[in-house]
Amino acid sequence: IKNGADFIGLTKVLADKWAEKRPNESEVTRYKRVNDIINFSVYLNQLGYQTYIPRQLKAYQSTFTPYIFSKEQLSSFFNACDTLEIGRKSPMKYILPVLYRVIYGCGLRVNEALKLKCEDVNLDEGYIVIRETKNGSDRILPISNSLKEICVQYSKCYLSTFNSCDYFFGQGNGKKFSSDRVYRWFRKILWKAGIPHGGKGMGPRVHDFRHSFSVHSLAEMSRKGLDLY
Repeated sequence: IKNGADFIGLTKVLADKWAEKRPNESEVTRYKRVNDIINFSVYLNQLGYQTYIPRQLKAYQSTFTPYIFSKEQLSSFFNACDTLEIGRKSPMKYILPVLYRVIYGCGLRVNEALKLKCEDVNLDEGYIVIRETKNGSDRILPISNSLKEICVQYSKCYLSTFNSCDYFFGQGNGKKFSSDRVYRWFRKILWKAGIPHGGKGMGPRVHDFRHSFSVHSLAEMSRKGLDLY
């Protein structure tokens, strides 16, 4: 509309304009943005609309390095989380210690944990069901006995106070918490635990619990002599 297009489809001029690098945009974001419009153009052609299909940008080189928490840092983090001074009426004093443990203990993405429904957490048999994942498939994950005990205690002390709550980590109004709010608390806990933060893009991030879970799991498998493949 802004460029006066009056037909369904893309011209080369429009496609080239879309592919221009935006201010403060990373190469990763630009690459994915152009890839989306390529897929959309292919789709339109399949529907019978004549449209220009842009060429993909040169593949970007990722320089990202995940932050791996040590076992000592994890212990300090969870201890700080458990003893954090939070208002008596705030539900976060119940939610945060369990939420971060579930993210680490199951290797979850933040939003996967926040979207967990009560019906997806089976504390009798010790597993959780992750739905609508990034890759579009559901998966079942076991939880350790120690994590199960924490979740049971959380369910009795917090969830049982609601008449109904769809989300396992839900608010009093029944809605789920935002990932931004979880991250803000994460930074406070890091500071209390004495774990330095390198600033935006440097980490550690909440998502690094997932990377740490993978590394620690592989190390444990190797220690036990299991076949890593």
